[in-house]
Amino acid sequence: MYSSAKVHFVYRYPVKGLSPEPLQRARLAAGDTVPGDRIYAIENGPSGFDPAAPRHQPKMRYLMLMKNERLARLRTSFDDKTHTLIIESEAREAVRGDLRKPAGRAAVESFFARFCADELRGSPKLLYAPGHSFSDVARKVVSIINLTSVAALETAAGAPIHPLRFRGNVYVEGWPAWHEFNLLDKEIAIGANARLRIVKRIVRCAATNVDPDTGIRDLSIPDTLMGSFGHADCGVYGEVVHGGEIAVGDDVRI
Repeated sequence: MYSSAKVHFVYRYPVKGLSPEPLQRARLAAGDTVPGDRIYAIENGPSGFDPAAPRHQPKMRYLMLMKNERLARLRTSFDDKTHTLIIESEAREAVRGDLRKPAGRAAVESFFARFCADELRGSPKLLYAPGHSFSDVARKVVSIINLTSVAALETAAGAPIHPLRFRGNVYVEGWPAWHEFNLLDKEIAIGANARLRIVKRIVRCAATNVDPDTGIRDLSIPDTLMGSFGHADCGVYGEVVHGGEIAVGDDVRI
């Protein structure tokens, strides 16, 4: 069924709320996220997060696009080996820091104290715990976006919609619009070995209203979804049940 479906993009988001990084390939492990996805978050005031006993918390406790759209104006890069984060603002490097070291974290935190000064509930703090993902959901998942559904939403909105508004990990082309919702509780295979069970539809919030290039709130995506399709969902979460490498261009099979 839909044998022509393929992986069009793969992305990760090393720091929650900051810019995506495109990947040509990624090695998925059972019960885990895309490697390096949302492994850091920026606390917006005291959140109670305990690195020694990490647990899922509401995204409102962190800097994120739903409330802090100015984050979309930043361009970031992250080095896996050194955990160095580089942030560019207005096409110039604003700060870089090794997030494993106090001085590096302090430099990045100081930048956000200035950049988001009027939106902070307390001092910004970088959060990290080995093996923890600051996902919007408690379980470790991979978010999957159907590009044909995005195209259907574009038609309904009467305006271009950048797929990165949905901050997905895997973007699939070749499925009919909204076909991903028919896959709940089913498994898909990507590439030679990876298998994911589709576990949940993704309900969209106001973060999708923010243009990922300009940081401007210029559309009403949840309202358009509800008004045109009777739901506010776009994309699904998949739980990795068998690990393996995935890559841009891989077949996606039921």
